[in-house]
Amino acid sequence: MDGPAELEAAEQVVIRLDSSLASAAAAVGGEPMLFDGAGDRTESERFLRAVDNIRRLAPSSPSVVGSPRRLSSGSGAAAGGGGCSAVQVTMARLEDEFRHLLSSRAFDLEIEALADLTSLCISSDRTNSVSSMDLPTVEEDDSISDCGGRRSSYRSLRSIREIDLLPDDAVADLRAIASRMAAAGYGRECAQVYASVRKPAVDASLRRLGVERLSIGDVQRLEWDALEAKIRRWIRAARAAVRGVFASERRLSFHVFHDLPISNVTVVSVVTAAPATHDTPFVEAVKGAALQLFGFAEAISIGRRSPEKLFKIIDLHDALSDLLPDVSDIFAASKAAESIYVQAVEIRSRLADAVRGILSEFENAVLRDPPKTAVPGGTVHPLTRYVMNYSSLISDYKATLTELIVSRPSASARLAAEGNELAPSLSCLELPEHENQSPLAAHVIWIIVVLEHNLESKASLYKDTALSHLFLMNNVHYIVHKVKDSPDLWSMIGDDYLKRLTGKFTVAATNYQRMSWLKILNCLRDEGLHVSGGFSSGISKSALRERFKSFNAAFEDAHRVQSGWFVPDTQLREELRISISEKLLPAYRSFLGRFRHHIENGKHPELYIKHSAEDLENAVNDFFEGAPPSLHNRRRSHG
Repeated sequence: MDGPAELEAAEQVVIRLDSSLASAAAAVGGEPMLFDGAGDRTESERFLRAVDNIRRLAPSSPSVVGSPRRLSSGSGAAAGGGGCSAVQVTMARLEDEFRHLLSSRAFDLEIEALADLTSLCISSDRTNSVSSMDLPTVEEDDSISDCGGRRSSYRSLRSIREIDLLPDDAVADLRAIASRMAAAGYGRECAQVYASVRKPAVDASLRRLGVERLSIGDVQRLEWDALEAKIRRWIRAARAAVRGVFASERRLSFHVFHDLPISNVTVVSVVTAAPATHDTPFVEAVKGAALQLFGFAEAISIGRRSPEKLFKIIDLHDALSDLLPDVSDIFAASKAAESIYVQAVEIRSRLADAVRGILSEFENAVLRDPPKTAVPGGTVHPLTRYVMNYSSLISDYKATLTELIVSRPSASARLAAEGNELAPSLSCLELPEHENQSPLAAHVIWIIVVLEHNLESKASLYKDTALSHLFLMNNVHYIVHKVKDSPDLWSMIGDDYLKRLTGKFTVAATNYQRMSWLKILNCLRDEGLHVSGGFSSGISKSALRERFKSFNAAFEDAHRVQSGWFVPDTQLREELRISISEKLLPAYRSFLGRFRHHIENGKHPELYIKHSAEDLENAVNDFFEGAPPSLHNRRRSHG
């Protein structure tokens, strides 16, 4: 068959098949397709062969390049219109087939399974973090079967999990159609159809992952509790979106458009116009979703900096850092998509700045917390608990913070804080340093130094000097034990500074006992009780009675007051009681042994010897409970 005859035969095949499909559509109310994924493929293969013959034999014409839908009206009349009309009819039919394949053959993406799979990657829960290196390797031909029986391949590309979005035969058909449309100069139309179908699918996937459409203003107006929950969901969703959804979309686009001649089209990328490539359909399909996804992290990075946000922002920074190699693999290789990668890198940088700024703000918050009302009972101050729990969490995030915190704290900057009533006395503070101390360690130590100083100011609020020492003892003890309970925090603090803190605790405990018990123990001394001359026995009974009365009053007052004081650490509370008993009980027993008969031989001895040693021992067990009982309700023994 010669060339014109062969061309005419090919045109007849195209026109006949297109017309018959159009007639069938009118008859049944739905348009049948050549590439329907079922039944005999003879007609679709004949159609493609005819398309190839038309492309090979039809004369080139600039008018061929145009919108196939716009040029394909009246396809039946095109039978005698030559190669140009046949090409237009062909392209219109291929566009419809392409759209139908993309829409009807797509798998329902298993978002839940995808989210569960990606949750095996690095977790924001520091106690259960698992490196992506621990993920099971899924080979190229491995598959996971869902409850519906469909086998979805989760192919491994490092931490990326690529999922089949369409069956292999549908992808092959899409490639066959796209290659013919691109060769005919209809690459733009084919890419537009692809993006128009896949973009809603990508958007729907992100919605199912929980990615919301929130503006920067929306994010910044959220209460922190709500925002914290959204950050946790975002981290999980971002891993699934990048490693599953975006990676799978890029793979599908690659299989359909790789090396096809669509570079004669110019598209607008995220930030600038760029020549279209085989990545352009992918970029157009996912760029809106990618910008929406990373826009949330951007809003967090430029939001108000407050101490409670630090660790979730670190989680966000680490999650984004973990994803960046995958974002680079997926987006950076394409000129049209590289700006998405650049945006992600810039957001990570802003998150790092936010971390540094929040740590500085936390230091200032500790510094600025003014002495107001003394905490009841001299217990551990809420500021101490907050600061030390915060510092322990800092040590949990040591790896990231060591990388991000690169400068030491500036005492002068903190002293210059306007309105800081503690500033004048801070000038004497020193920042302990040890060899090879990291900037992060210096910041943690500075925080505790400032906390110590602030606690000393708060201790001065107590009118009872002994209680002020008990307050310092409680708080420094809490600091020491929080450090010891965290090996990472201990390693940053260093042994020398820990010894300094321990010494401060010992001094506070000693001062408390001296201020509380010296006066009471002085009542049990012999000085001032002996008299000489005359008919005296050598002991002044009146002085002895006064001494017993003074002791009783002092001890009962101490019991009344100090039972209301609180030592929250059980072991410390018991050790303190033992220490008091070891000083008090032997002295009282000795005093009773030497002088009780002088009182018992007189009138109303019960007015002076009111407590046995056992009474005192039992009473000491009431101390530091934070709830004073009545000493008078105790059973007393004077035997």
